[in-house]
Amino acid sequence: MGFFRFIGSLVTSFLEYLGEVSLLIRDIAVSLVKGKIRWWLVMQQIVEIGYRSQPVVMITGAFTGAVLAAQSLFQFSMLGMETGAGALVSVAMLRELGPTITALMLAGRVGAAMAAEIGTMRVTEQVDALRSMGVHPVDYLVSPRLLAMLFAVPLLIGESAALGIGASVIVGTGPFNVNAAYWMDQMGKYTDLTDVLISLIKGVVFGVLIVCISCHQGMSAKDGAVGVGRSTTRAMVYSALAILIFNFFLTLVLNVIFPAGLSRH
Repeated sequence: MGFFRFIGSLVTSFLEYLGEVSLLIRDIAVSLVKGKIRWWLVMQQIVEIGYRSQPVVMITGAFTGAVLAAQSLFQFSMLGMETGAGALVSVAMLRELGPTITALMLAGRVGAAMAAEIGTMRVTEQVDALRSMGVHPVDYLVSPRLLAMLFAVPLLIGESAALGIGASVIVGTGPFNVNAAYWMDQMGKYTDLTDVLISLIKGVVFGVLIVCISCHQGMSAKDGAVGVGRSTTRAMVYSALAILIFNFFLTLVLNVIFPAGLSRH
């Protein structure tokens, strides 16, 4: 009975958490439609989320593409298919690694910062002060972050994928001495705008997940500094788990709707 009670408590807690996040999403939707959008706050968050995240996203994307190309070429060289690595890297960076790696980096850097900032305001009663002044906390704290994330994520994913593909070209045509013309021909043959579209769709979904989960953790923080630290950790972990889980289902659905380049040919 103890085991079933434990499982029941986990299921109940999970459903309660989903309900709270759903209510926050509802409040965000109402805020975007009926609330006041403070564009100067959106601009500030674009700088924080987009501009200041560029170094980590660019470095991660470049080395992810380079190591994927190297590992692919080690295997493809045994089969005499070295030029196929270009197509593999470009499709993988656009459809999978670019959006996922970028989102995970943002969950660690931006999501944790959101939870910490809003959590600190929560435990110091600054959120209650906003309500007392007639300002809805979602309008002031959450909606600008969501709009900034929706603007910044596609650009960051584009940078990550482009640098990853560029690094793969350098690795393939340099140390592995693959003919650049064949490499670029295979890459262009099996990569098109549908791969870019999938990357953007995943980026938007991941961005919404990061903002909703992180802001919810911040808004529900309690017990002072210890609670803020706990909320920050949960925001990062929950966002990363949600990204990986949603990525699996999005991949299944989107690859049925938009087949990969090899299937199209």
